Amino acid sequence: MFEQIFKNIDDILHKDAGCSSELDYTEQTSWMLFLKYLDDLEFAKSQEAELMEQEYNYIIDEAHRWSNWAAPKKADGSFDHDNALTGDDLMEYVDGELFPYLKGFKQRAESPNTIEYKIGEIFGEIKNKIQSGYSLRDALEKVDELQFRSQEAQHELSHLYEVKIKNMGNAGRNGGEYYTPRPLIRAMIDVIKPQIGETIYDPAAGSAGFLCETFDYLRKGGAEKRQLKSSDLTVLQESTFYAKEKKSLAYVIAIMNMILHGIEAPNVIHTNTLAENLQDITPNRQHDIILANPPFGGKERPEVQQNFPIKTSETAFLFLQHFIKSLKPGGRAAIVIKNTFLSNTDKAAVALRKELLENCNLHTILDCPGGTFIGAGVKTVVLFFTKGEPTQNIWFYQLNVGRNMGKTNPLNDKDLKEFIELQASFTNSDNSWSLATSELDNNTWDLSVKNPNAKEEAPLREPKAIIDEIIALDKESKAILARIQELLG
Repeated sequence: MFEQIFKNIDDILHKDAGCSSELDYTEQTSWMLFLKYLDDLEFAKSQEAELMEQEYNYIIDEAHRWSNWAAPKKADGSFDHDNALTGDDLMEYVDGELFPYLKGFKQRAESPNTIEYKIGEIFGEIKNKIQSGYSLRDALEKVDELQFRSQEAQHELSHLYEVKIKNMGNAGRNGGEYYTPRPLIRAMIDVIKPQIGETIYDPAAGSAGFLCETFDYLRKGGAEKRQLKSSDLTVLQESTFYAKEKKSLAYVIAIMNMILHGIEAPNVIHTNTLAENLQDITPNRQHDIILANPPFGGKERPEVQQNFPIKTSETAFLFLQHFIKSLKPGGRAAIVIKNTFLSNTDKAAVALRKELLENCNLHTILDCPGGTFIGAGVKTVVLFFTKGEPTQNIWFYQLNVGRNMGKTNPLNDKDLKEFIELQASFTNSDNSWSLATSELDNNTWDLSVKNPNAKEEAPLREPKAIIDEIIALDKESKAILARIQELLG
């Protein structure tokens, strides 16, 4: 229904001098989508209020409402081109009046949990990069064709937006930063089994894929597929999902993605999670579940490292300390991390593995093949652990998809089916095995993935032996050719 509209918007932005990449297309589409969504939301709420014979207080002043400046309509509902701003007039209005007005909501909002605060935060971070007022007019008219007023329409829009986020990941540069493969997220959720009433936290939210997928999982009734009550839906909307994101573009995309999935006022905070001292995380700020994919290979400054007992510049290792501290006792986590975490010999890596094994039950390690994260160029594992009890046994699963993965052949749900089935009872197989922590070296706590069921490969031969064999085969070939020549002669 809306796929062609999204393509048309991308085509318009592609021709504009201010937009040069998939990241720009998604960013610019996001702010227009957000304002169109807000207009549809306010319209629906005003209609509800009218039915209840109540007055509705609009968030956006009439002069700055989408239906006034972006898509004015005639009495018959057709587009009013005579009164629609375009060209330089449109650019002057958007950059000089609209964005400053929307940015001001942050100061006027009552609290960070309100939609008003989110409006101010988004428009304080995002900039209009479209340079032509005529291109912007064309894009606005396309966005206006999108409708948020039915569950079906919103579901399609959320799917199309996910495709845009995936394309950003595939564009390289920051691959895994914006996009964790959804089949991997769904497998992590299936193992963790969140329930309504539990709080779910992602302090390295990216595009909020983990929270959006968990929302879909719980909205469908979770593992039991049970029918939800209206009180359950309120809990899902207001007090289930919490996130933090450092980067401006990812923050905006996270909010838009959660809104499109059906979370009206997402609890996403724009902040550097690692700037928070671990000692300041009190029990009332801990969570039942953490699902996350912290940035690969980032580096943090010395002043940030001071917030953590185990000092390291490796961003993912600092995040892992934050995850452990942010879990309630008995809380559960599934974390994507580079596979080198399992075997690195530096002090921080060894200390962190010891901390994890002694204070959490690291019950499962999923070893992902190369190509799981398109464009990232690193191998990853997923750590599944429960806080508050030491690890006795670790169940490993080596994911073997039987093909080279890439853009045209990515990870799918079927690839992870066996893992989910075997993990439920920690069953050993050709691809899975168990390791007792008593067998680990207490000096290194090395957790390297070593499948005991793997067929041993023939040892590599010495170069001299290979050359000797080539010479021998060459002599043999000459002798055979000589005999053939005798027979022919």
